[in-house]
Amino acid sequence: MSANLEIANLRKVFNTGKPAVDDVSFTVEAGEIVVLLGPSGCGKTTTLRCVAGLEHPTGGTIRIGDALVSAPERGLLVPPRARNVGMVFQSYAVWPHMTVRQNVAYPLKGRGLSGAEMTRKVDGALDLVDLAQYADRPVVQLSGGQMQRVALARSMVYAPRLLLLDEPLSNLDAQLRLRLRDDLRRIIKAAGLTALYVTHDQLEAVVLGDRIGVMQNGKLLQMASPEEVYNRPADLFVASFTGASNFLPGRLRDRQGEFGSVELDGGLVMQAWCAQGLAPGAAVTVAIRPENIRLEAVAAENRFDTEVVSQRFQGVQTAYALRLGATTVEALATGTTMPHPAGSRVAINIPPQTCWAYPAQ
Repeated sequence: MSANLEIANLRKVFNTGKPAVDDVSFTVEAGEIVVLLGPSGCGKTTTLRCVAGLEHPTGGTIRIGDALVSAPERGLLVPPRARNVGMVFQSYAVWPHMTVRQNVAYPLKGRGLSGAEMTRKVDGALDLVDLAQYADRPVVQLSGGQMQRVALARSMVYAPRLLLLDEPLSNLDAQLRLRLRDDLRRIIKAAGLTALYVTHDQLEAVVLGDRIGVMQNGKLLQMASPEEVYNRPADLFVASFTGASNFLPGRLRDRQGEFGSVELDGGLVMQAWCAQGLAPGAAVTVAIRPENIRLEAVAAENRFDTEVVSQRFQGVQTAYALRLGATTVEALATGTTMPHPAGSRVAINIPPQTCWAYPAQ
């Protein structure tokens, strides 16, 4: 039966002396999928490996269900084999000399199951990942996506209390990655598993996660629903890593509750959502996603006249560089035509709730 995962004040320091994981705390409820998102070296995989028991934490505690599995200050470290967790790696890690069925059945050996019970569990796992028709095929005859499904079935067949996934789609080509990404959430939910998933791909995180934890330099910056992380980033780094590419310097003139007026460099005034602690007079940076800039604007707050500097056709959308006051911003417009040529004028709207003001860095 799946269990909750509780991580408290987790810390891991390697020989460099700099913490790879720095006072990280969060909980994954039973049956929930939590995604750790961040760039290479941010500490997300080290956190996952500490949960698996493959790395020994320097401090903090890890609890799976009611069992305390790691508490270095107390000298407690439960070995990986006794934690009853499943793990899916970046590489498929399948046994090349075995069939699909033999690969999936391997973790059940030595567990005292009858042949009929093993067959039932293996068939159930293969059905879940849509590989029943390939059960007796040599695993090396499968595609990369199918081999990763074998690895997933093998990690679930013994009903682990917790499923850990370390960038399992990163070695697949783009088409396979999209297809399996859309299936993974369905498979994990159908199995009723608690899952901790690591990725650097923000779209993967949004599709898969019930909640997303964004990490940088060993610290957990934000843990929230995909919608909240996407629409209310905790800071400039989270905004940038999840897709904001326009950063406008300015100064907060006044504030009313969550929103305030920001005077941008060049004199334009913009209404924006303001991070906690920002007071009038503070230097700020306003972060905006390109897709939140609306071309062909009507009268509304944050309506500005701009000049099209350049355009880049991208098939189903066009990226425009627009001169806004003293700076240039990027905007995305969907469609297969480019109605705004370079040098033309275009009015834009940027809804205040999509403009986020943070302390200037």
